[in-house]
Amino acid sequence: MCQRHGLNVQVVETPWGHGIPADDYAEILKSDTNHEIKAVLATHNETATGVKSDIAAVRAALDAADHPALLFVDGVSSIASMDFRFDEWGVDVAVTGSQKGFMLPAGLAIVGFSEKAVVATDTADLPRTFFDIKDMQKGYDNSAFPYTPPVGLMNGLKLALEMILDEGIDNVVARHTRIATGVRLAVEAWGLELCAVSPDVYSDTVSAICTPEGFNATDIVTHAADVYGVAFGVGLGEVAGKVFRIGHLGSLTDVMMLSGLATAEMCMVDLGLDIKLGSGVAAAQEYYRTNPAASQKDAA
Repeated sequence: MCQRHGLNVQVVETPWGHGIPADDYAEILKSDTNHEIKAVLATHNETATGVKSDIAAVRAALDAADHPALLFVDGVSSIASMDFRFDEWGVDVAVTGSQKGFMLPAGLAIVGFSEKAVVATDTADLPRTFFDIKDMQKGYDNSAFPYTPPVGLMNGLKLALEMILDEGIDNVVARHTRIATGVRLAVEAWGLELCAVSPDVYSDTVSAICTPEGFNATDIVTHAADVYGVAFGVGLGEVAGKVFRIGHLGSLTDVMMLSGLATAEMCMVDLGLDIKLGSGVAAAQEYYRTNPAASQKDAA
């Protein structure tokens, strides 16, 4: 997208299943002595692979190089579900959406700006129309909205925020970690592996599960939808047909997650994979039973 706007973009490649290579960022930033780089972009939680990245390490790379570039973070599938520290990590612009941790239909882009980023808009000359922070601020100053407001979604967002605050953000984050841990134990019981290569990059909102070589993982997704009326995610890009994805975020409880794991097991057995019915569910049940949440009803 940045390239479509005519920007000069330096892409830092990393294998699928790995997190952001902060050391590579550090080297690039140190070598940019003229400070030609104006912004560093990072994805906190990558949904295609179920991988989270260390945003604090990216900030540390910027600070170590004494580099003034802005830090832009994609927090679409992490904010309001996983630990995200805008101020502590020195994030300048963070974006998320209404359809993930905020438990709403898609349609709202939710963006946070640091004071540094707001000041930068005074000299930014990239053409922009649909979303201009200055247009938004003029609307806010008049208790209004610069365009036709999505009233239904905004009312829904108000309620979602009340639910999150009532549960407590620390409890929300802990609940996602608990439920994700149960999913990971189920995957282990099935004898399968995650696309994410190590525990330090495991996502707490989505797990991409690798299927045996030669098996089309997309068949699990279509079978679940056609036979059981359950929606899993397909593999994307380089992992298309190699993984299926289980989302575990938002308005979710242990029992709700167990039903999804049971469905995944039935699909895999239906399609001939060597999976024992109940094995993953039992592993998750044991974990949930012995590690109770602070509250289940608040998440339902």
